[in-house]
Amino acid sequence: MVAIGRSDMTTETDVLVVGAGPTGLTLALQAHAHGARVRIIDRRRERVRPSRAMMLHARALECLRPLGVSEALLDRADTAPEARIHFGRRVVPVQLGHVDLPDTAFPHLTLVRQADVEEVLWSALEEHGVRVEWGVEFLGVSSFSSGGRLVSASLRTTDDRLELHPCRFIAGCDGQSSTVRSVMGATWSGAPYRVEALLADLELQDAPEPGMLHVAVNASGLAFLFALGEGSTWRMLATRPAEPDPSAAFGQLDLPAPADDVRRLLEESSLAATISDVRWSARIPLQRRVAKPFRRGALFLAGDAAHAHSPAGGQGMNNGILDAANLGWKLGLASVGSGHGRLLDSYDQERRRAARRVLALTHAIFFAEASPNPAARLLRGGLLPFAAPVMPALLRRKRLTAIAVRLLAQPYVHYGQSGISRDGAPRNHRWPRPGHRLADAAVTTDGRVGRLHELTAAPGIHVLLERDARWDPDLLGTRQPRALVHIHRIVSHPGRGVVAVRPDGHVGFRCGEADGQLGDWLRLVGAPERLGKPLAR
Repeated sequence: MVAIGRSDMTTETDVLVVGAGPTGLTLALQAHAHGARVRIIDRRRERVRPSRAMMLHARALECLRPLGVSEALLDRADTAPEARIHFGRRVVPVQLGHVDLPDTAFPHLTLVRQADVEEVLWSALEEHGVRVEWGVEFLGVSSFSSGGRLVSASLRTTDDRLELHPCRFIAGCDGQSSTVRSVMGATWSGAPYRVEALLADLELQDAPEPGMLHVAVNASGLAFLFALGEGSTWRMLATRPAEPDPSAAFGQLDLPAPADDVRRLLEESSLAATISDVRWSARIPLQRRVAKPFRRGALFLAGDAAHAHSPAGGQGMNNGILDAANLGWKLGLASVGSGHGRLLDSYDQERRRAARRVLALTHAIFFAEASPNPAARLLRGGLLPFAAPVMPALLRRKRLTAIAVRLLAQPYVHYGQSGISRDGAPRNHRWPRPGHRLADAAVTTDGRVGRLHELTAAPGIHVLLERDARWDPDLLGTRQPRALVHIHRIVSHPGRGVVAVRPDGHVGFRCGEADGQLGDWLRLVGAPERLGKPLAR
């Protein structure tokens, strides 16, 4: 029988984060940085697990920068990767390092293990007094308070005791088999893929050029070799046809692949190497799905709990981090502010639309990479090898590489239709439209030349005043200080206007005059009059 008890951890919190992968860890950091009391749990008893994701894109790094973790991530990453694309005996070199993208501080692909990303985020949370509780499982919601302010989450602790934990919000970051999604009653629309992914950590004989990303193209599909193995030199990612399996554990790493299957996939890849040792392997059933809704009352979904897609383009970890960056500041401000109706509603409006767009992109890329469709097989096995001789000349054009790097960073995602994206009057067309990302650029403030993203690299809302804008603290709507509202005068931008940049780097409000409309927008998003000390950088 499960005993019911209350440990000292039953103290009320604002945000209970369920799941301590990259999404949950980022969300906990973001919510904490914006004033929320956070508790984060994970049903895994040990934090160490093999990495599924191996790549961060520029947009995710931009959202992580204000949380003070981007430099530590880059220290563990390869930011100037080189690739070799193998078409049988023909090998095409590709430079994936810094490209011509002046509107970001991260103009490159970033190869980094998911395990390293998690370790950096764990350390950052612990520095601020938030520890992941391992072996604690979310079971459901047992009750709501009479006033509707608190929800009681049922948890099973490591000693098999049932704990009832009062909180204001529950963020489900608990993967594709999400318990939070089930409790919400959200739909899970989509379908499984007819192929599955296979991951393996390998030692090779006659290994290809070391320190490189190797991509082998053949009619059956693509095979990737990363020099990022865990406990071995190489990590292999490949796909193969999957048998229908209603009990498949989508997205999980608990199905080992026979060593003979791993060897056969490498042999079919056209890479000349042979396997001397398979240190670890896993089969991963794949699916494409989106939940609806992402929010129901006090419960929210983020990351793989909200959407599942193929590994094409390395979008999974990145998309979860962007969910977390969007939701975390909203839960933080809602926890300490005076109102939060439209603010919290905007999460589903913004991120479910973004998830559908990312799903469409990854589905299209995955069709070309792995589909057994005859047209896709012809593309991989015939057309691409035929075009291989001209590829080096094309790939030397840095603009093409820049387009690819930018596409993977999701430039098509914006929140222009969101209820918290507002234009003031008169309109200020010198800045991005509300809901769109604020691009990085050179600016001058207080006689110093710097970059816009340097100014916004701190938790909170950033108000950018043009050179001649009239400014009075009363424009914030209160005479009291707002610890997470930062004011910057951009003397290199002539005009009298104002722009408010959200904590996730998107423009929330713009106006041709700095007047009381700014205070109206701050009240709309629930920016509180007083907050505690922001998260230190």
